Amino acid sequence: MSLQKEEIGASSAFGRLLGLRIVRVENGEAEVHMSMKDELRNLHGKLHGGALFSLIDTTLGQASHSLTEGIPKSVTLECKINYIRPVTEGELSCIAKVLHAGRKTQVLEARVEQNGKLVALAQSTFAVIA
Repeated sequence: MSLQKEEIGASSAFGRLLGLRIVRVENGEAEVHMSMKDELRNLHGKLHGGALFSLIDTTLGQASHSLTEGIPKSVTLECKINYIRPVTEGELSCIAKVLHAGRKTQVLEARVEQNGKLVALAQSTFAVIA
């Protein structure tokens, strides 16, 4: 599956609620963008970690699903995230890649950046489902 139209739009109602924009999905890779908005702030005025996780998880899912022509045939088993720097405003870009595509599991990684600076790094395992 290869989607390279600029700003394709989110794949779910939850993604639209967060303002996720799918930019690229192809060959085990995906890129999704999200803009900071007040509704996504935590008590400290920064981007909530749950919103950042959702950006990462959606991008990982898109990368995984690109291996099955966009048909969801996997689910997240686990995800480990290193939150590196806080976000208070602006645009975020998440790029995910499938590192291993087995018959029963997949291993993926994702990087979130803002203006060329690393915001978060994640590694995840997906279960392949029938």
